Amino acid sequence: MNQFGILGRYLPKFGKIVGFGKIVGQMQHDLFHVYTVDQHILRVLRNLRRFLADEFTHEYPLCSELIGDFSRPWVLYVAALFHDIAKGRGGDHSRLGAIDAAEFCAEHGLDADDSKLIVWLVQQHLLMSTVAQKQDIADPDVMGAFAAMVKDERQLTALYLFTVADIRGTSPKVWNSWKGQLLEQLFRSTCRTLLAGGQVPVRQGLIEDRRREALRLLRYFALPDAVHERLWKQLDTVYFLRHSAEEIAWHTRALHYRTIVEQPVVKARINPQGDGLEVMIYTLDQHDLFARLVGFFGRAGYTIVDAKIHTTRHGYALDSFMLLDLSDRGSDRAMINYIEHELTVRLTCQSPPEAPGSGRISRQVKHFPIQALVTIEPDEKGSRYVLSVSAADRPGLLYTIAMTLAAHGANLHTAKISTLGERVEDTFLISGGDLGRTSSRIKLESELLERLKL
Repeated sequence: MNQFGILGRYLPKFGKIVGFGKIVGQMQHDLFHVYTVDQHILRVLRNLRRFLADEFTHEYPLCSELIGDFSRPWVLYVAALFHDIAKGRGGDHSRLGAIDAAEFCAEHGLDADDSKLIVWLVQQHLLMSTVAQKQDIADPDVMGAFAAMVKDERQLTALYLFTVADIRGTSPKVWNSWKGQLLEQLFRSTCRTLLAGGQVPVRQGLIEDRRREALRLLRYFALPDAVHERLWKQLDTVYFLRHSAEEIAWHTRALHYRTIVEQPVVKARINPQGDGLEVMIYTLDQHDLFARLVGFFGRAGYTIVDAKIHTTRHGYALDSFMLLDLSDRGSDRAMINYIEHELTVRLTCQSPPEAPGSGRISRQVKHFPIQALVTIEPDEKGSRYVLSVSAADRPGLLYTIAMTLAAHGANLHTAKISTLGERVEDTFLISGGDLGRTSSRIKLESELLERLKL
């Protein structure tokens, strides 16, 4: 229908002249969509259809299970047709597309509930991806706010299915197992919240549940009942909120007998929930530690997709990283011993941070450069600051940011690393470094913008 122009005749907005051309064949110059607008929309439709096909259930089992129980799945197809149909007009394409979808639903006499869901999906199709990749989904406040926006289980399921299909339809390089893991975690947590009537677990109750579960897991290793006490008394509530019970148990097994050490402790393992490596570092805190770690992982050929930075009460850094090998060498298990040994040596010798190896800037970035954007805003509690960075991806980008933060004396607490094709959108929670002064924040923003220029 698209190839012979039938779809554009049936849906005039699909072939309407907008800005610099038609939506059919219109390129998307955003460095993560590699398909034209019409190609992307049709790929999203294809991905949604594959969830229903028995021969593809092995690809995304949860999506296949959910869509099998989802009544009237055709509403997802209609939303897919309109979610990017307003690209190139100027303005918010989600809002403009929702207006088009509402007109289509009215013209075709669709049921009010189905129409409402279609319009809501088009307007909010970026919501779940944004929350999962840029916010701390372990934070009960974040979970509560997201659940309030989703409102009910049907909308949540529709949004989850649509988000997976949408991201997979942008570019082969954009989707990875880590993003899938984040989206599934957000989906399951929100389901529990909605089933509880929208009541978010109380922080202290959530922490106690995680502690009990971590202790239960530790018993499988025949460790004494009080094995956790020395380490846990050095950890604050933020640590227990950020980490899962399984991660807490892993850290405790590795550190319970060496909470005060002179030599760094480095442990790596295959990600138990998907692809990639999970690395834990425990050492006396240093102002440039994050830059050292980023440089090492970059030189080893790994990209950081998530980082949890924590400082204990007695001055030790307990940092966790999730790494992906985007070159797909298939040698994660073989790299475990290398990372544990070599990183321990590098941290022990106290040599200056090593920059990752220089690589070539991609052709897309050279021909379609995007302006770097940097903002620093207070967090909801006003005690720390959220640093948001959007820029064209290139080798050493995260290292450049880390070195700049270290030079300004900023303390890093969390890092959410999101790579969208050739563009990165990274979010950091920082404090210290005289950030309470407006002039200091402006100075840091300006220096980052200068160093991120291509």
